[in-house]
Amino acid sequence: MQAADLVALNQTKKISIIVMMTAACVGSNYAMLGIINVKFMDVIVFITGLAFGSGTGMAVGFLSWAIYGLINPYGFVLPILIATATMESAYGLVGGLLGREGGKMIHSHPIVAGIQYAIVGLILTITYDLVTNIVFAVSFGIDLRVALIEGAPFTLIHMISNVSIFFVGVLPAIKGIRRLIPELNVNV
Repeated sequence: MQAADLVALNQTKKISIIVMMTAACVGSNYAMLGIINVKFMDVIVFITGLAFGSGTGMAVGFLSWAIYGLINPYGFVLPILIATATMESAYGLVGGLLGREGGKMIHSHPIVAGIQYAIVGLILTITYDLVTNIVFAVSFGIDLRVALIEGAPFTLIHMISNVSIFFVGVLPAIKGIRRLIPELNVNV
């Protein structure tokens, strides 16, 4: 195989991963539509970044919300759609950074590693919800304090569910991806 062929093959794999993970995000969001603020999208985007790099994770995060947001049964408001798509990308960015440096940062014991991932998920979720609530308040001309107070129950549900999902799901998912793609070099 020529070097150009290898680059094209790698690009094809990368695009395939982006498409598959984006489909998993969008599909899981629709499957869980009736459960407010409990979604697998955040952890899927994070795991994508962790396993395949920040760029791939960010692409999945942005595309997932762009697609889900545009065909969302609740409708959409453009500034909020841009904020959610951008903030979802942060999960992929941080996942990619941890994937590159994780061997130095993530503990080898599964319970401790699960707690570390849960804390990362919590910080990302608080940041995501704060930014999207600010954009919501600005978009609708609502006092920021009112938006944050009214959004607090939804934020709490989002935080609790993500902490649980990150604690339980990240490490087994990465181990599964490693089994499927043994040449993958993930430092976790």
